[in-house]
Amino acid sequence: MEIILKEDIIGLGYKNDIVNVKSGYGRNYLIPQGKGVIASPSAKKVLAENLKQQARKLAAVKAEAEKKAEALKDVALVIEMKVSANGVTYGSVNAATVAAELEKKGFAIDRKIITMADAKKLGDYSATVHFHKEVLVEIPVKVVAENAAPAAVEAAEEVPAEAPKAEETAATEE
Repeated sequence: MEIILKEDIIGLGYKNDIVNVKSGYGRNYLIPQGKGVIASPSAKKVLAENLKQQARKLAAVKAEAEKKAEALKDVALVIEMKVSANGVTYGSVNAATVAAELEKKGFAIDRKIITMADAKKLGDYSATVHFHKEVLVEIPVKVVAENAAPAAVEAAEEVPAEAPKAEETAATEE
């Protein structure tokens, strides 16, 4: 069954795309929810005419999406999680967690446009933000143990703290 999508649906298609779906999915979910209409020949003609008229608006939407993507280009996330002895996290890092971390950094991004496989172990992962059908941003996500991060910070603080002491003793000896 061919359906014309009325809004973006991650994993299926974007607004104004014509997609093939199973009949039950189209009849029982997409059409009643207002997320799509049957792609009849007359509906396809109406869609083509609307796309011609909206070409400038679509270009502006894409430019806005590219601007947002540019702001996120160099962002990398480090997420601290409680970890068991064998390196498995309690809970998982998913799109909602990534959205919350981006919110802390000042980026208001809806979790629904973020796709990421659930991270249930320590390591490096990648989250994809879908701003527009042609504008995607890959964000590196590093999952670290909650108690390991303070130890690393303390080790980094101890090294500079010792260096001035050595300089002070050298200055007092002279």
